Amino acid sequence: MMYETMEMRQVFANELDKAMAKNKRICLIDADLCKANGRASLDAKYPKRAFNVGVAEANMISIAAGMSSYGMIPFVATFTPFATRRVCDQIAISCLYAQQNVKIIGSDPGLTAEYNGGTHMSVEDIGVIRSIPNIVIFEPVDNTQLVKAFPQILKYVGTMYIRMFRKVPTPVFKDNYHFDMFSADIIETGKDVTIIASGIMVSAALEASKILKKANINAEIINAHTIKPIDINTILASVQKTKAVVTCENHNIIGGLYSAVAEALSANDPFPMEAIGIKDRFGQVGKLNFLLPEYEMTPEDIVKAVIKVLDRKR
Repeated sequence: MMYETMEMRQVFANELDKAMAKNKRICLIDADLCKANGRASLDAKYPKRAFNVGVAEANMISIAAGMSSYGMIPFVATFTPFATRRVCDQIAISCLYAQQNVKIIGSDPGLTAEYNGGTHMSVEDIGVIRSIPNIVIFEPVDNTQLVKAFPQILKYVGTMYIRMFRKVPTPVFKDNYHFDMFSADIIETGKDVTIIASGIMVSAALEASKILKKANINAEIINAHTIKPIDINTILASVQKTKAVVTCENHNIIGGLYSAVAEALSANDPFPMEAIGIKDRFGQVGKLNFLLPEYEMTPEDIVKAVIKVLDRKR
C-alpha cells in the first residue's frame, strides 16, 4: 500500500509539493506551525509561494482569500482549533460569502491532539463551520484515501475544509481503491445495522464489526469521509435496509456526523439511532489509549451502542 507507514502530514506535504511543482498558482500559507505540520521543506523550496504569517490565523485566512481573488489556489494549514473556531468569521465572509477557492487544512482533530490537551482539542470544529453555506468538509481516513483525494481537492473550485490526522493512520484502503469526494464508501456490507464512521473511528468500527460477527450480527460499515455535503443517498439506502444506525466520530456528537446523519434521516425516513463520539465534553491531556476509553469511543463501546440500537429496533 502506498505510504502505509508514513505520517499523514508528510503524505500531504508530498502531494502538495507535487502539485506546486506543476502549477504555479498553488501556494501555501502557514501560521507558525510548518514544522509541526510537516511542511517546513516547502517553505525553503517555494520561497515565493510558501508563507509563514506567524501566530495570526485570522490574517492567514484573509490573505488566502485575497490571493484567491487574484487567481491563486491557496492552501492554509494550522492545528484544527485555529483553522476553524478562531477564524470562523474570516471563513464565512472572506472565503465563502466572497466565493473564493481556499483549501483549509486543520490537523490533529478531536482527541488526536493528545498531549496538547483540551485547549487544542477541537471537538467542535465541524459544528462551528458546517452551517456556513457551501463549505465542503472532508476527513480522509488513511494515507491511500488522501492521495486518491488530492486531484479532486485541486479540481474542486470553492472553499474546502480538510480535517486531517497528523500521525500514522491505521490503513483501511488498498491501492486499487476508487475515491469520489461526494460519495460515501461502503466498506463492509451487512443487513442488521448500519455503522457510519469518519476519520479515526472507521478503523474502530471495523474492529467492532469483527466482534459483532461472533454474535451473528452483520453490520454495514460506511465511511462518511465527506461530512458536508453528506451523501444522503448511500446512507438512506443502507439504513432503509438495516433499519438501525450507529454513528462514530472523533467530534462532539452535537453538530458533527451524528447531527448530519440525524438531519438527513429525519427529513427522509427516520430509524433508531445511537451515537459514539464526544458527548458534549471538553478534551483533556492524554494519549489515545487513555482518551478513547475515557470518552467511550472504543470498538467495545461501538458494540454496546449496536446492541442498544438493535433492542430499540425490535
